[in-house]
Amino acid sequence: MIKAGQIERGTALLIKGKPFVCIDREFVNPGKGSAFVRLKLRNPGSGQILAETMKTQDNAEEITVDDRDCQYLYNDGENFHLMMTDTYDQIEVPMSAFPDYELLLKDGETYRCTFWESELLDLQLPPKVVYLVEEAEEAIKGDTVQGATKYVTTECGLKVKCPIFIKKGEKIRVNTETKEYIERVNS
Repeated sequence: MIKAGQIERGTALLIKGKPFVCIDREFVNPGKGSAFVRLKLRNPGSGQILAETMKTQDNAEEITVDDRDCQYLYNDGENFHLMMTDTYDQIEVPMSAFPDYELLLKDGETYRCTFWESELLDLQLPPKVVYLVEEAEEAIKGDTVQGATKYVTTECGLKVKCPIFIKKGEKIRVNTETKEYIERVNS
């Protein structure tokens, strides 16, 4: 058991007999009454999102999970295909379980995965990832208003708003949470 006030993002819980992972947490301390947390939980198997509000002193059932490294192989339009790096077993994960990840996962990259009884609960992206720019409009000389930006397309198909000096073939660092440009990477 874990106190609701101790639940952090990434904590795995058992709710109504199903595993859920906390994807967002907000602590609220009203001026009157006791403090509480608003939790946003996701069931990885179905992709179901559950919103829970609990008093900080309430108990929740925490489950024991196993973290393993998995290499992303490809997606077939319906499933992500991953391979466990320690056993070389391949698994399929419905893309609906991680809807925002389709344009963020890079072929051949290794990601930290959280399992509960052989069920994938969470696939953890690093906070910043370097992508190769596949498509970018050419900047026109003199078209430089302060803060001028354009959209570029990365190797995974992600469209990112960047400064106009970014060219096709360059590498950029992107925040995986906000999907925003951070900086150009010199190789």
